[in-house]
Amino acid sequence: MQIFGFRPALWPTLITLPALVLLLALGTWQTQRLFWKLDLIERMQNGLAAAPVALPPGPLPAAEWSYRRVSVTGTYDYSHEFHMLAHSERGNFGYLVIVPLKRADGQGHVLVRRGWVPPEHKQAATRPDGQVAGEVTVTGIVHAPGIRGWLIPDPDTKANLWYYADAKAMLAQAGIQDAPLFFIDADATPNPGIWPRGGHARMDIPNNHLAYAFTWYSAAVVLAVIYVLWHRRRQRGAV
Repeated sequence: MQIFGFRPALWPTLITLPALVLLLALGTWQTQRLFWKLDLIERMQNGLAAAPVALPPGPLPAAEWSYRRVSVTGTYDYSHEFHMLAHSERGNFGYLVIVPLKRADGQGHVLVRRGWVPPEHKQAATRPDGQVAGEVTVTGIVHAPGIRGWLIPDPDTKANLWYYADAKAMLAQAGIQDAPLFFIDADATPNPGIWPRGGHARMDIPNNHLAYAFTWYSAAVVLAVIYVLWHRRRQRGAV
């Protein structure tokens, strides 16, 4: 078949067209991801710039509350303290201490990531001053549960070692059914005895989707050019 003087060869066409469609699809997907990421960053920046609001009662979807600054008053349930593997802002190895907070308004519980501790202060007995008794008011940032990557192992519940923020599993282990599926990352307000040290919420969201989209679209253009040039050379050689 000849189209406007151009006669495509069978096998190069069968190989090139699916590859071209795939490259264009990948570029379009990255473009969509770019707009999604820009919207997420804008929402995050707006939430962080706003003043803290009291955590309201009732069901609280994580998608609607993520990256919002909130405050809540209650009493910590230290009998269910969780330790999640984490690094400090300087890259030091340690753990995030996560504790359920029983709300003073009678609206159930909420999981609070109180802050980071080094390995020598993983156990609560090594930081007794930080086990604050009575009612406390926590101000922090709402974070949705973590997404488990395929290389991340299951938590070691016997050793109380968690590798990602699995709010659902933590609440189930604590026997708590009246908490939203998100965390409140406590701000940098000092705890007695220093540990746990709050203010470790990470707000840096990489956004490389524009570069990825450009790469895929560029590869599609290069493939199309190679395809056309190959056919032109082939046709000239046949003359």
